[in-house]
Amino acid sequence: MAGCSDDATDTTGKNLDKTENITQAKAVTAKEAPRTIERWYKKEQVVIGQTVFSQNCAICHGDKAQGVIHPWNRKLESGLYPPPPLNGIAHAWHHPLKGLLYTIQNGGKAIGGQMPGFKDKLTLEEQASAIAYFQDFWSDKIYQAWLNRGGLK
Repeated sequence: MAGCSDDATDTTGKNLDKTENITQAKAVTAKEAPRTIERWYKKEQVVIGQTVFSQNCAICHGDKAQGVIHPWNRKLESGLYPPPPLNGIAHAWHHPLKGLLYTIQNGGKAIGGQMPGFKDKLTLEEQASAIAYFQDFWSDKIYQAWLNRGGLK
């Protein structure tokens, strides 16, 4: 997505660069670690989002948003990038909520991707619930970095 840079700073001032972000693939996920940061979504949205994600997104992004093609950050023979993981190990946290919704609604074809748009298939509530589902995998560190980048703006 446009405007995506390779680094961000967490609340401790520590740089979260692309390399560190990729290596977090084996790190403890938010579902395994206790939460200390309040999230924008409710648990009910995560439950709804799991169903929405499973039916519409998992085929490309994996059932737990872990991605299905690795490495996710290298071009395929087609010249396109594979669908990225959305569980916090790739760059979804670089994008504000409005940008994530825009991508779900309009897809990625306009920027050289393969993702179709879902604006005519999913309600706004379902779209937000899908985001809640994959953000629920994000560690507090990644979620805070997302907030620091203006995630809720």
